[in-house]
Amino acid sequence: MTPSDASGAATPGPSEDRWSNLERPPLNAAALQRALVTGEGLWSSVEVVTATGSTNTDLAARAGELPEGAVLVAEEQTAGRGRLDRSWVAPARSGLFFSVLLKPGGAVPQERWGWLTLLAGVAVTTGLSRGAGVDTALKWPNDLLVNVGGSERKTGGILAERVADGVVLGIGLNVSLTAEELPVPEAGSLLLAKAAVTDREPLLKAVLRSLEQWYGDWRAAGGDPAASGLQEAYATHCATLGRHVRAELPGGRTLTGTAEAVDTDGRLVVRTAEDAHEAVGAGDVVHLRSVH
Repeated sequence: MTPSDASGAATPGPSEDRWSNLERPPLNAAALQRALVTGEGLWSSVEVVTATGSTNTDLAARAGELPEGAVLVAEEQTAGRGRLDRSWVAPARSGLFFSVLLKPGGAVPQERWGWLTLLAGVAVTTGLSRGAGVDTALKWPNDLLVNVGGSERKTGGILAERVADGVVLGIGLNVSLTAEELPVPEAGSLLLAKAAVTDREPLLKAVLRSLEQWYGDWRAAGGDPAASGLQEAYATHCATLGRHVRAELPGGRTLTGTAEAVDTDGRLVVRTAEDAHEAVGAGDVVHLRSVH
């Protein structure tokens, strides 16, 4: 997957020899299944496919027949999607492209399911901190940022889609993309951020285990973001807070001000120049500068 709304990176075709790039070996599906599907935890299955259009689309189509905790991983996505139907494409085996099926059911009121996108962001940042030895941050609501040469770069994103009885969470993370493979200058990867680990298998296990922990705590708290610690953790990892931002809202309206908080509904609270506070629930947010 590529960061932001960019596409156009040259991608090997799905029919290419999977072993043609030995620096990017394929994932071991059997090993992942043994490590993650224990019968006692959240994950019920781990499937790895060589290539697909979109793991979110595929998993959503099967959501009614699969139990909670199904994981679908693609070595290559040819029609990956980000927010606002933006394309997301990357070379085969250069990152982690996967979706998970979650069914909070009656344990969590549906009005709190919107927190799952933010929860996934916290899970990825904490999982990568442990598994990759690299600091990551979140740009509200669902972008994953790393530092590359002193510059803030997007290295991944999260897409949540409602299905009949749950939510499919799609996560894309650039792992080994080189500078020459980046589709736009503002993109990044764990490799370029000098991560201590770029082996995708331990990274995937670290992220999924982190997601399992955060989801379990949130679900046990009835989806309450404060009681589960999720709201505080998101604020801690969110690079948007304290920044001067421009929010491009649905309908063409633009809002500028200081991002001050994330409220209990997961909305970004912006203080305008007129000292009014407005909660942004949807739209693009651009970091303009730090506020001192």
